[in-house]
Amino acid sequence: MDKLDPRRTALLLIDLMTRIVEQPTAPHSGPAVVTRSLALADAMRKAGGLVVSVRVERPGVAEQPPGSELVEGVSGDLEIVKRTWGAFHNTGLEEALRERAVDTLIITGIATNFGVEQTARFADEFGFTVIVPEDAVTALDAHAHEFAFDYVFPRIATVRTTAEVVAALD
Repeated sequence: MDKLDPRRTALLLIDLMTRIVEQPTAPHSGPAVVTRSLALADAMRKAGGLVVSVRVERPGVAEQPPGSELVEGVSGDLEIVKRTWGAFHNTGLEEALRERAVDTLIITGIATNFGVEQTARFADEFGFTVIVPEDAVTALDAHAHEFAFDYVFPRIATVRTTAEVVAALD
């Protein structure tokens, strides 16, 4: 993997909320995804890059379900609240990234074939370079995760490991 320019790169942390991280996931546990995402966030910040936390809120309800807060330790230089699977629809994310001259996105989080994949698909359509660290993403079952990494992400993103992405930021 080529070196990444942190001034033009953003890390998107998708749905690392207590109620989501605590769900049974595969092939990686929610806490493992959080640990790897936080390692990437540390590397991004040290390199001078942007970290964006993305969380979902259910539309049309007065109060969000328990556990809707970001997991302890997860924070973004920019926080996006979404009401659909993907982080771009009616959130201002694309505009915020363009204002900062970001053209490359590293996407981590839960769940592979929901929020992560939907965000990656839109990012690709909007012309961003997309990187997905396979070990910093997980699904509700291993089959869904494997399908996305076997058939979807290779067509719209560069697939790497957390270690490879961190090395590209150094």
